[in-house]
Amino acid sequence: MLWKGRRQSENVEDRRGEGGMGFPGGFGRPRGSGPVRIPIGGASGGGLSTIVILVVLFFALRACGIDPLQILTEDGGQMAPGGGGQITQSGPQSSDEMKQFVSTVLAETEDVWSGIFQSLGQSYEVPKLVLFSDSITSACGFASSASGPFYCPNDRKVYLDTSFFDQLSRQFGASGDFAEAYVIAHEVGHHVQNLTGILPKFNQMRQRMSEVEANQMSMRVELQADCFAGVWAHYTQQKGLLEQGDVEEALNAAQQIGDDTLQKRMQGYVVPESFNHGTSEQRQRWFARGLESGRLQDCDTFNNRI
Repeated sequence: MLWKGRRQSENVEDRRGEGGMGFPGGFGRPRGSGPVRIPIGGASGGGLSTIVILVVLFFALRACGIDPLQILTEDGGQMAPGGGGQITQSGPQSSDEMKQFVSTVLAETEDVWSGIFQSLGQSYEVPKLVLFSDSITSACGFASSASGPFYCPNDRKVYLDTSFFDQLSRQFGASGDFAEAYVIAHEVGHHVQNLTGILPKFNQMRQRMSEVEANQMSMRVELQADCFAGVWAHYTQQKGLLEQGDVEEALNAAQQIGDDTLQKRMQGYVVPESFNHGTSEQRQRWFARGLESGRLQDCDTFNNRI
């Protein structure tokens, strides 16, 4: 992606290094409307007790100055799915460059969505994007970097620990700056859903749904955010900012974080009724749909087969 030298958004809050501020509302159960996030682990299996043990162990090692990821990757070597080889990444390398990259991508989403909303006779309220490290407290409650990037509708902010991009590349084999841009655009897609009333309606409806029904509806919400990311990519492509291979990077990222692919990788089998983001095929298809058309009406995941 040709991002260097372009406008950078002023709506990025750099809170890296601050750390979390406690566990409001109970561990793992944010208050109010829950955050809308990209998954980076298996969607089921293990149980709550296993999760609690792993999280306690994670922070215990951190407190002792030990990086658990360093241990898992065998002396810090870069690990790819299936093992073997090292993955090169074409995205930003330094911390400052990463902030510049995120700020530029956010600015591009601001320009695109402001134009789309204006064409509909509406004003686009730009979101804030918060960079954090390890853990953070949002208006949706406490979150750790293990939760992955998320959007909090309560404060209308996107939260991102940029170490997720490193994990996306090393662990899941989805490298490249446009793979990272897709992640940001997906979370901004949730902001668009919040502004248009889709997220508030979903949060209200799921209180009366069974877990399986809520998962099905969540899939539709997530796939629409993928489609919205594709809409953004459509106009970014029209600007001439995409390089050869960029679209493939985004599609590969969508494939690698599909519910079925994640579950197969993490636990060796899939539990379809627990899917809440969409399969790899669905995520790729809906992103591609938005990319091809650039029209919001083609992203109606609620009245079409997903």
